[in-house]
Amino acid sequence: MALFSKIKNTIGLLKDVDLEKLAKLNEKIDLKQAMNTLGNLDDRQIKGLMKMLNHQGKKGQHQLPPIDGDFYNLDLKLTEEQRELQLKVRNFMEDEVRPLVNDYWNKAKFPFEIIEKFAQLNITGVPYEGYGCPNLPFLMEGIIAQEIARVDVSISTFFGVHSGLAMGSIYLCGSDEQKQEWLPKMQRLEKIGAFGLTEPNVGSAVSQGMETTCKFDGENWILNGQKKWIGNATFADVIIIWAKDVDSHQVKGFIVRKENPGFQAEKMEDKMALRIVQNAIITLTDCKIAESDRLQNANSFKDTAKVLKMTRAGVAWQAVGCARGAYESALKYTKKREQFGKPIASYQLVQNHLVEMLSNLTAMQTMVFRLSEMQDEGILTDEHASLAKVYCSMRTRDIVSRAREVMGGNGILLEHDVARFVADAEAIYSYEGTKEINSLIVGRAITGYSAFV
Repeated sequence: MALFSKIKNTIGLLKDVDLEKLAKLNEKIDLKQAMNTLGNLDDRQIKGLMKMLNHQGKKGQHQLPPIDGDFYNLDLKLTEEQRELQLKVRNFMEDEVRPLVNDYWNKAKFPFEIIEKFAQLNITGVPYEGYGCPNLPFLMEGIIAQEIARVDVSISTFFGVHSGLAMGSIYLCGSDEQKQEWLPKMQRLEKIGAFGLTEPNVGSAVSQGMETTCKFDGENWILNGQKKWIGNATFADVIIIWAKDVDSHQVKGFIVRKENPGFQAEKMEDKMALRIVQNAIITLTDCKIAESDRLQNANSFKDTAKVLKMTRAGVAWQAVGCARGAYESALKYTKKREQFGKPIASYQLVQNHLVEMLSNLTAMQTMVFRLSEMQDEGILTDEHASLAKVYCSMRTRDIVSRAREVMGGNGILLEHDVARFVADAEAIYSYEGTKEINSLIVGRAITGYSAFV
């Protein structure tokens, strides 16, 4: 079964196979031996075989190369198990999510029916150790983020908020008891998480200007204030809320349950991007939180920053996924769309756009690949993550713009996917730190001077 899965996922020879032709082929060659031989090929050999097969078409027929945004073959740097997981996620996104995503994006609703199937992938909490988590390298967390965003950035954001920000806050800042209570259920997607940091009046300066407050009254913590742009918050079971202690003036973290008195989440409407993501404005009115639900190892904004540093690399990978999805959609379109008697992919100006897109995409891919390697090596810094966020979100904007351009007027229609990527790229550009804030983090690192006010 493993051999069959490997061959099907890697080269697709058995998909929609013609059984009559297979029977005739069996008369000519030993299929069992052929299958065993194919199963022992590595990825490089399989790609060579497929290249040869793709050029064995009918005489005179122009065989086009496959559509693949991994031009430098970075997938060859993955282990066999990592590659299988990548393809497992890709197949899920293609089979389960792509057919419904435009409809849900257009209606600004969330496809709750995919959550149970999503859980079966067992990819939640990828880099965490214990609590049912896979405990895989950070590189695989990035690869997964790219594969999800390659089809839809909204679903990738839902997953990143839950698995990265919410679970990550408990994993890094929670007590052993809190981890045991929440992480296994969140890993199985039985409980959904959200992360409340940004506020209506403060975003980039939230570390110093946080207005949401907390005060211990001797028995409970009392939270007051508002949070804005909080993904998943309309349906999340647990929301990580960050608030400033009115006594110590230090930022603390809290596990807020949706049933806590004084907690209210109102869906934000009329967004032009990430329309599937259920963002909310959270209002906390004398919201009582037990001391046992205070994140025991979150005692200042430095602890909050640890979570953000860990997840910022994932946002850079999301940008790569968005860009790759747009590039591959545009390339596919230009091969089929004909003007003046031939496919527009054959024209010089269109090819120039495609090459510009691929150049940026390839640079982004190699950057985030190294970024995750550094994270796995334990040498990742804030400025490393910030540089990737800055560069990848900027280049994604350029790629999705060119993808829309080569599609002409059809580029603004949801049916071709690129319109969705164009809109969602704008959200990636701003969240997890704006371009300006991340630039200043890098600028401080390379000059020694802080330009923050």
